[in-house]
Amino acid sequence: MKIIPEILLDNYKKSFPQGLDLKFNSLHDAEISNDSFSFYTSVASVFSSKIEGEEIELDSYVKHKRFGIEFLPDYTKKIDDLYDAYCFAKNNSLNKNNIAEAHRLLAKNIVAENQLGKHRIHPMFVTTDDGRIEYVAALPHQVDNEMEAFYEDVERLLNKELDFQEVFYYASWIHLIFVKIHPWNDGNGRTGRLLEKWFLSEKLGEKAWFVQSEKNYYQNHQLYYTNLRKLGLEYESLDYSKAMPFLEMLPQSLLL
Repeated sequence: MKIIPEILLDNYKKSFPQGLDLKFNSLHDAEISNDSFSFYTSVASVFSSKIEGEEIELDSYVKHKRFGIEFLPDYTKKIDDLYDAYCFAKNNSLNKNNIAEAHRLLAKNIVAENQLGKHRIHPMFVTTDDGRIEYVAALPHQVDNEMEAFYEDVERLLNKELDFQEVFYYASWIHLIFVKIHPWNDGNGRTGRLLEKWFLSEKLGEKAWFVQSEKNYYQNHQLYYTNLRKLGLEYESLDYSKAMPFLEMLPQSLLL
């Protein structure tokens, strides 16, 4: 592997909750879903957007998406875009070109049109609400090379036979590594959470789309951000040995 670490896999497996494979196999779609509406795609889109500060409620969005009840466009448009990206992922393979297309869908009301699906060329800082620098992402000249390594590792994992625990381990790493590189001008968090689930679906099938990971991250969003910060302030000095608390969050989504 070029960029996705394997250093924590043994300890991860030792701490992996028993019986989660049975819980995963028992997942099923919601009764309210139909051929043109997915309840769990709505859940994913709403809670992933709420993590980014969007003021949207699941009940309102379901009324909008399932029953055609109108709201002001600004209330629903970014969530609609993310919903479209999830639908795209469900019907397309996880690869470099399709990741870019997913970003073009989910970020069309977030970044400039000429930046959709394009790696950034400017420095990227994640800041707190009071303007304090919380994280310095990969430097602009590093982004292309880091992402090429990322794409190669994802392809390698997709072609490798993995057991259930390993699938969850690497899905979390895909999420984590992506957001640490921060390759887009914006929409990185939304994309990282989508990639995590996209990988699960490639390895475990359709039931992966019913895992409420985005809801779990939102309900524990302070812990989510704390675990992301544990690795360090700057991309070049990240300590991946401290990633276990973050990796352990995805399996907990099966307990919702």
